[in-house]
Amino acid sequence: MRYIEEQLKRLPDRPGVYLMKDETGEVIYVGKAKSLRRRVRSYFRKGNHTFKTKIMVKHIADFDYIVTDTEVEAFILEANLIKKYNPKFNIRLKDDKTYPYIKVTVQEDFPRIFKTRLVKNDGNRYFGPFTDVNAIYKTIDVLKDLFSLRTCKKNLEAGKPEKRPCLNYHIGKCVGPCIGAIDRNSYRELVDRVCLFLSGKQDELINEVEKEMYQAAEKKNFEKAARFRDAVRALKNISAQQKVMSSKNINQDIIALVEEEGEACVQVLFIRNGRLIGQEYFLMEGVDEESNTDIMVSFLQQYYEQAPEIPQEIVINTHVSQTELLEDWLQQKKGKKVKILIPLKGEKKRLVEMASKNASQNLKKELIRRKYQKQRNEKALDQLVEYLVLSSKPVHIEGFDISNIQGSDPVASMVVFKDGVPSKADYRRFRIKTVSGPNDFAMMQEVVKRRYSRLLEEEGDLPDLILIDGGKGQLNAALEVLKEMNLDYLDIAGLAKREEEVFLPGQKEPVIIPRKSPALHLLQRVRDEAHRFAVSYHRKLRSRRLTHTMLDEIPGVGPKRRKALLSHFGSLGAIRKATIGQLKEVDGISNKTARVIYDYLREHTRP
Repeated sequence: MRYIEEQLKRLPDRPGVYLMKDETGEVIYVGKAKSLRRRVRSYFRKGNHTFKTKIMVKHIADFDYIVTDTEVEAFILEANLIKKYNPKFNIRLKDDKTYPYIKVTVQEDFPRIFKTRLVKNDGNRYFGPFTDVNAIYKTIDVLKDLFSLRTCKKNLEAGKPEKRPCLNYHIGKCVGPCIGAIDRNSYRELVDRVCLFLSGKQDELINEVEKEMYQAAEKKNFEKAARFRDAVRALKNISAQQKVMSSKNINQDIIALVEEEGEACVQVLFIRNGRLIGQEYFLMEGVDEESNTDIMVSFLQQYYEQAPEIPQEIVINTHVSQTELLEDWLQQKKGKKVKILIPLKGEKKRLVEMASKNASQNLKKELIRRKYQKQRNEKALDQLVEYLVLSSKPVHIEGFDISNIQGSDPVASMVVFKDGVPSKADYRRFRIKTVSGPNDFAMMQEVVKRRYSRLLEEEGDLPDLILIDGGKGQLNAALEVLKEMNLDYLDIAGLAKREEEVFLPGQKEPVIIPRKSPALHLLQRVRDEAHRFAVSYHRKLRSRRLTHTMLDEIPGVGPKRRKALLSHFGSLGAIRKATIGQLKEVDGISNKTARVIYDYLREHTRP
């Protein structure tokens, strides 16, 4: 405590962000302050602290801080650090779902349109999120058919036509940018129309297409006119499914927060040009003893930090204490003024009430789902004790898996389930160090020994059940190591994939758990999660090795340039798709080197 007192004396009276840490150095809370000196000191002085704050202060062993020039900068930095550290005492936007968006690659000479769940700050346009994936596919199909946009993934450059088009061009499904049948500007006009429709301006687009339909009919081009007629019908059909929610053609996010049983749900209605184009709900974590004001501020901060689009108006149902700060921050991100308001009557009040009702229903569904899942997990754990004759209830399960291809790039994974739920913060990945060649048994022994040697050294909690992915061979290999470490009293089992048989130490015959029982389903989830985690790590290492090998073979590209390329583009695939102009943007890549890289990657097949 004396160390902290010394630190408190040196705090500046400046805006910034502070990070509270526990004795292990883990960040447990991130906060912002107009004055770091006043705010951080307040935690360690007597006052009316909430129970949650009192508990947090007991865990603080150290703190860091970052000084910023303005409170808005501190606000931005706080959001980034919460996302990075996921501190357990902060209110956090639970974002374990990925939401579908429509992406238009406007950074390309001839843009494409497709569904994605990954939103990047890459200069392309994203529309969404959408709750109905089927509606996204239907919309994309209609827009592609209407405007005959390309569906290929080729890296097309204006002024560099290819010799032959694909089948889509021959059957009238593509305007043929690959062979120069349409120039860049004309193609971009088609894409601008797509963006017009996706941004909610359906009526404008329908009017344009109808005009072209009449013009084609006047010129007696009836085939073209019929195509435009069908397009108008399709557009009107999609437009009719999007309810008109506002009399004003304005872009709004309608946001409602509801709380129940210590849980919080936030519902967002996405209104573009007066039409409801989508909705989604989000769950908030760490909301115990927190006010609705703080929960709403945390949501707005974390959601709009990563949202691809910020509307003109954000209509909410909860008073926030930092409205001006939030509006200044949003204006910086959008480049235009953004208004946050709480309606008292009228149309906007009705929309907020509708969002609130949806939030309440979604929260109730989530609470029922959690209750059911908890009961099912409890039943699964009780059944495991019975089927596997365990010494205790397997509240803490650790699962292991090995991944390699004929011994190349061998890795292993360990996943942890607590109370039947994945505890991803406790997952571990291992690169095999002592085994060469395809010897899964020896690899399993190395990993088990490394895991539990470390756990004993750190006096960590041992698992109630160890699950090995495999049959008798893998199980006995792991058991041999546990005996050497005097840990053979731990319960351990092997789950063979083919027949879903469970093998136990000292038993010749496997245990057959009923196929539909929650116990077997839990073991399968642990095994499959360990497998997924191991395979993803193996692919990452293998891809990295192959990427480095290919880039190293390019004349004029050494370790420094290779690192710069990967840092800029992220992957070999992205480097392959890059134009010469984009390659030249990388530090250290001249016009000549960019041409060499471009030509080499197109001449050589992908490894």
